Amino acid sequence: MDKYGQLADFLQARRGQLQPEDVGLRTYGERRRVPGLRREELAMLAGISAPYYARLEQGQSHNASPEVLDALAGALRLDESERAHLHALARAPRKSRAATRPRPERVSGATRALLAAIADTPAIVIGRRSDVLAWNAQGHALFAGHLDPAAPDDPPRRPNMARLVFLDAHTRDLYADWPAKAKAVVGNLRLAAGRHPDDPLLAALIGELTMRSEEFATMWADHRIVACDVADYAMRHPLVGTLTVTQQTLQSPQGDGPALVVATATPGSPSATALTLLAHATAPEERRPARPVRDAGTPAT
Repeated sequence: MDKYGQLADFLQARRGQLQPEDVGLRTYGERRRVPGLRREELAMLAGISAPYYARLEQGQSHNASPEVLDALAGALRLDESERAHLHALARAPRKSRAATRPRPERVSGATRALLAAIADTPAIVIGRRSDVLAWNAQGHALFAGHLDPAAPDDPPRRPNMARLVFLDAHTRDLYADWPAKAKAVVGNLRLAAGRHPDDPLLAALIGELTMRSEEFATMWADHRIVACDVADYAMRHPLVGTLTVTQQTLQSPQGDGPALVVATATPGSPSATALTLLAHATAPEERRPARPVRDAGTPAT
């Protein structure tokens, strides 16, 4: 993935999504050959020269200042996540040695201890390419109970949440508002691609999803960034029925390293009860609460 090519594609796509009337420009009814704003219109709104903006959009200028980027972000009406993504794409890539295969992502002992400590809360650990690196029993039961619980421990068999959302029927049915979840997944991959443009495994994943899912290809071409650090999702679980959970993604500010995703429900709500039922239904026999035993001398009632 060429970072400057990503910058050019991002600018062109977002410019095409803004209409003149969205930014207060009058068109006087003239016929426009392309959708969205023209390059010179966006340049005017950002206060930069049209030739300079054209070079940016063509991937020919690699030295845009933070001030210029902020002006473009304002003209394009980007939110904070999209603004940060624009800056990441424009940042000069670090010089590195010849590309090598990325090191496998691993889960630290401290993170595994955290998963064990919150055993009653569904939680999974995902890598930067959305591979599932680990999960606790509740996380497995909620998000992927149809898969082998030991799969994350075997790198070649690790589930990938992006593949599951777009290519797995069980996961697709799990989310009542599947498009919202899908857009969040694409947005996260966009951010990862901006931070790691030289990751061949990430590029291969994006290429695979583009080829195998028309919906992914359409969302990817849209270049929208949907921040999903915290989001509510209605789910239709095959064991406990309908419930709504809040998914929180906990990650370092730099976006490096694995992220912990936890799912919670409002205390006392039917969704919280459903999570409790799920924990009981999937707990090993030795962990299930024992049924009260009636004393042999006590008459039955």
